[in-house]
Amino acid sequence: MRIVVIGAGIVGLCTAWHLARGGAAVTVLDGGPPGGGASSGNAGAISAGSVAPLAMPGVLRQVPGMLIDPEGALHLPARYALRAAPWLARFVASARPARVAAIAEALSGLLFNAMEQHRRILAEEGALDLIQETGQLYLYRDRDHYAKDAAGWALRQQHGMRLEFLDGAEAIRALEPDMRGDYAFGVFIPEQGSSINPRRQAEVVARGVERLGGTIRQEVVQAVTTGEGRVTGAATASGLIEADAVVLSAGAWSARLLAPLGIRIPLESQRGYHVMLRDAGINLRRPVIPADRKAFISPMEEGLRIAGTVEFGGLDHPPTPRRAELLLRDLRMAFPQARTEGAEGFWMGHRPCLPDSLPVLGSVRRWPGLWCAFGHGHLGLTGSAPTGAVLAQAMLGPAPNLDLSPFAAERFG
Repeated sequence: MRIVVIGAGIVGLCTAWHLARGGAAVTVLDGGPPGGGASSGNAGAISAGSVAPLAMPGVLRQVPGMLIDPEGALHLPARYALRAAPWLARFVASARPARVAAIAEALSGLLFNAMEQHRRILAEEGALDLIQETGQLYLYRDRDHYAKDAAGWALRQQHGMRLEFLDGAEAIRALEPDMRGDYAFGVFIPEQGSSINPRRQAEVVARGVERLGGTIRQEVVQAVTTGEGRVTGAATASGLIEADAVVLSAGAWSARLLAPLGIRIPLESQRGYHVMLRDAGINLRRPVIPADRKAFISPMEEGLRIAGTVEFGGLDHPPTPRRAELLLRDLRMAFPQARTEGAEGFWMGHRPCLPDSLPVLGSVRRWPGLWCAFGHGHLGLTGSAPTGAVLAQAMLGPAPNLDLSPFAAERFG
């Protein structure tokens, strides 16, 4: 079976890896190098228990204040407000309690074995050193501060996430001795993990695709091609690449390739930022997340990465440098002694986000031969390995146990 995978981000690469391992003749196409976008710039978190959608009733009460604060964790530039309004309306609509429960159930089914799926790929590629399983630590000012997020944590617990509550700054420092901020309540998630180098992880998976007989070509896909009522391949500047099936995994650009086929997906780029510090002068054992800003402070093999913020701004506008600078302030709130001189790697990338927090995953009924795997939002790294496994099963057999209908493109009409 000849399969073209459009997109060499971590989701597309894990899908290509499983397809090649299953015997398909796989060609991966991307205008950039493997893992060059959001797949390399993320916080590195692998959070199998993160089943609570972004649109929770409690979050919605906080959104208006964040939107009008130019330095808030959620930023909507005035120039982009009208463009983002339809997406935000769908986001609000998805926060109904029954819908939230259904979304969490679907995400739980997709993500529950994420760590095992990552280990499976990395073990075969001889790179298990990329994963650390030391948990994640969320910091709150006090119990009242935690109460704003309590509904989301309760939903995660319902789906099996194990939490340990840390009461008092000393309890927090028992896990992270260098914490010096004004945080007196912590939520420790012992069974979560992280990647110490997301870019290297993507490159390892890419080499695995080639080891298994697949091909990776750095070419921009101009269009998904069709003929006689089905998808026939992909068009690039060098010509048509014919295929029996096409997997669209182009991240935030996926909707642009679907639009000419008459498929409208409310996909928005939630632009994320990170800053790297080679020597911050502090020692962290795991990702630490100050909950008031939702910034991830992650130890990596190249230094300390502070990643986070959400900015609506589309795919074409330049980055907002101030958003990256705010991350250094977030770091100092928890670690005021950290050295921030010489910060490097001011980075912005496009998280492909859908209003209901569910990716588009599976076949497209209107176009036989077309499959989708995009829209994982803030859970792209987490969801990449399980997505690749389940999609390869759906395409090559045996049929996966996971019901893919909640992830269908057709849910948007």
